[in-house]
Amino acid sequence: MANRDFIPVILGTDINAYGMARSFHMAYGVTSRCIGKGRLFMTNYSDITTIKVVENLDEPSVFADEMIAFARELKQEADKLVLVASSDSYAELVIRNQDKLAPYYELPFVAEKWIDELLYKDRFYALCEEYGLDYPATYIVTKENAESPQLPFGFPVALKPADSIAYLEASFEGKKKAYIIKDQAELDRTLQAIYSSSYAGKMIVQDFIPGDDSHMRVLNAYSDQHGKVRLMCLGRPLLEDCTPSLVGNYVAIVNEYNEDIYIKYQQFLERLGYTGLANFDMKYDARDGKYKIFEINLRQGRSSFFTTGSGYNLAKFIVESLVYGKEEPTVYAHTEHLWLGVPKEVALTYTEDKEAVQYMKKLIKEKKYCLTLQYHADKAIKRWWHVRKYYKQYEDRFKQFYEQKGNL
Repeated sequence: MANRDFIPVILGTDINAYGMARSFHMAYGVTSRCIGKGRLFMTNYSDITTIKVVENLDEPSVFADEMIAFARELKQEADKLVLVASSDSYAELVIRNQDKLAPYYELPFVAEKWIDELLYKDRFYALCEEYGLDYPATYIVTKENAESPQLPFGFPVALKPADSIAYLEASFEGKKKAYIIKDQAELDRTLQAIYSSSYAGKMIVQDFIPGDDSHMRVLNAYSDQHGKVRLMCLGRPLLEDCTPSLVGNYVAIVNEYNEDIYIKYQQFLERLGYTGLANFDMKYDARDGKYKIFEINLRQGRSSFFTTGSGYNLAKFIVESLVYGKEEPTVYAHTEHLWLGVPKEVALTYTEDKEAVQYMKKLIKEKKYCLTLQYHADKAIKRWWHVRKYYKQYEDRFKQFYEQKGNL
């Protein structure tokens, strides 16, 4: 006989998975079941997670069967299973297998009919055009026209894959998650390297919006099963990861309130009938005063613990609607809080915006800050050793890789 209302099941074992496990634990005191291809220290040795390893879990042919088998194991223990994903590829697998998984799991994910429109950046920008969301001037490169493309705007430009999941699989010399390109020769060189690999998808070239990391904005949203937005939480990143494979991931975020953004993106999601978790990256363009969207992730962001840490527990919004059927009014997050993905000394040293540094110091002094992996209720000694080592290595990474962006 099931003795619990629900168990959280988390796809993946990384820092994003831990952030969600911590959110569930903070709100309900429950242990999350992580399922992934291997064990990562963030969730391993933890008091609030257990891990099941399925080495070929991300293969489309086995994914649904493995997840159904796992659900059957857990059904004895709880009435409902709430499934969340910690990466794009797992989110895509869930969305494409929703029909099979829905009888077993509560699924805070968008309907499959929208996945290709939202996932591929070139198609997403067409949707932005239709629904009135601002985005940067964009040029699409294909493998066929990749030789010395003539851009309709000047340098510097940002370069990134339209299909980030296929790009993840590719390997080549000098690979980065995204690029800031300073001239035509560098663009030609980089495209040649990319297309000499297994990646054959489109590449997105965009007018580089000037300004350092503090011009970025990140928006986490949750829409219930009826397509009604329940939570919007906006963050202002102050610093990004400088590790080449992790470029673009935020490592310091303060909360920000912007009703115009909240209203605009709530309308966008509700007009689509979007359901589940969503995460938007955008940047403020001082040249025309607009916030320009880069992409949507069909899951909570890697740094989404900033939402829970600031008092708006993501897991609670999911559980209250999917498990308990509650219909609460929409919440627009409004608070002062700092989330860190690096030690505070690193964030204070490398953040370029000096006013932001003072603000961070104030929040740290007032103890209004958190780090995803440092959770007082998770006391396993071996885990703490790994966590300390993980954060400490950022001191060396920033010394080695950090480049200022404010003067581009």
